Amino acid sequence: MEAERQAAAQQAATQQEAARQEAARVEAARLEAEQQAVAQRAAAQQEAAREDAARQEAARAEAARLEAERQAAAQQASARQEAARQQAAEAARQEGARQAAAQQAAGQQEAARQQAAQGEAARLQAERQAAEAKREERLRAIGRQLNEEADRREAAEAAARRLPSASTLRRARLFGHTDPNTELILYAEAWARKIQMNMTIDMVREAAKQPHTQPVVTVAIRSDGTVESVTFVRSSGVTAIDEAIPRIVHSQANYPAFPPGLASEYDVIEIRRTWHFDMAVRLY
Repeated sequence: MEAERQAAAQQAATQQEAARQEAARVEAARLEAEQQAVAQRAAAQQEAAREDAARQEAARAEAARLEAERQAAAQQASARQEAARQQAAEAARQEGARQAAAQQAAGQQEAARQQAAQGEAARLQAERQAAEAKREERLRAIGRQLNEEADRREAAEAAARRLPSASTLRRARLFGHTDPNTELILYAEAWARKIQMNMTIDMVREAAKQPHTQPVVTVAIRSDGTVESVTFVRSSGVTAIDEAIPRIVHSQANYPAFPPGLASEYDVIEIRRTWHFDMAVRLY
């Protein structure tokens, strides 16, 4: 019995030991499981912390990138503003230079205009003075001509008193440009040239500017070259012109004496011509 009790006690102790060992094993397994769970939780926490740190780093990097982009955009905007400011300043400088150049050019043009106006005024003044001097000279010349004409008329009247009466004078009449007597034509042409070539237009220039008819005039020349008469066949219609023509005729007297051939045949030659006035006196 004792053996059985001891055997039972040993068996019970063995069972207890086995139960204890099993409990220890289970406890160790539990602890191991707990340790693993703790390690897993720690690893999970570490991973979560790492992921959170990574997210924070990514957020920081993104914020830094965005800040860099913002700063770059701000710098670009500032650069554009500065470029626009410089461009506006350059445009303003160029506009100022253009306006200054325009003002300078306007000033030069105005100075040139004033100088030209002064030159033109001086030229006109010189022309007026020259014209006045010419007018005075013409008036003096006309006065001399009138005096000479009066002297010639007196001489002609004296000569006429010594000549035979007009009814007994031998007369040639040349009312055109043709005649059988060549000497007569040549003499008439020489007489006309003297009037046409000696600036006699000055005595009638102003009057001839008026509307008028071309006058037809007969001039009688004595054999000694003196003027017997000036007779109008057709008036010009302008008194000043009609008065100037006898003055022109007498201003060129005495005319050449008749050549011997004409003088042997005629005492007086009557020459009829149409008078025209442009740059000179022209006899047609």
